[in-house]
Amino acid sequence: MSTSLDDMSFTAGSLRGAHGVIDHRLARRALVNEYRRGRLRRDQVCDAHPELIRAARNVGQKSKTMCPICEEDQLVLVTYVFGPRLPKHGRVATNVGDLAAFNRRREEFAAYVVEACCTCRWHHLLRVLPLGGGKSRVRGAAAQ
Repeated sequence: MSTSLDDMSFTAGSLRGAHGVIDHRLARRALVNEYRRGRLRRDQVCDAHPELIRAARNVGQKSKTMCPICEEDQLVLVTYVFGPRLPKHGRVATNVGDLAAFNRRREEFAAYVVEACCTCRWHHLLRVLPLGGGKSRVRGAAAQ
């Protein structure tokens, strides 16, 4: 079975055995609830940086989730990898193979999975995944 970047980023199956995964779904839910209650304006939550929207349009992976703010478009996942010898703004991982390559390296990296809506510019950090460090932390990245 092949694995998409969407699967790599979201499913518990691809993260089995991963240590140090930080999940931000509860913070996302709280923020969306505050917006729906009228405590936050749309311009306060739909303020994605233009570079994030550009990456989402050009190399992001469509998810199955509709935008919780505008409810007009599917969210797009963009995964940034940060670590040694990478640019300070990180590198965008465009597929599971990119993540698997970082995971095989001795250096430690962090992959930040961000969801973005290209229609209203909503964005939220969903998950931070540790990669590399000399052992495979995210099992089955290329084999699922």
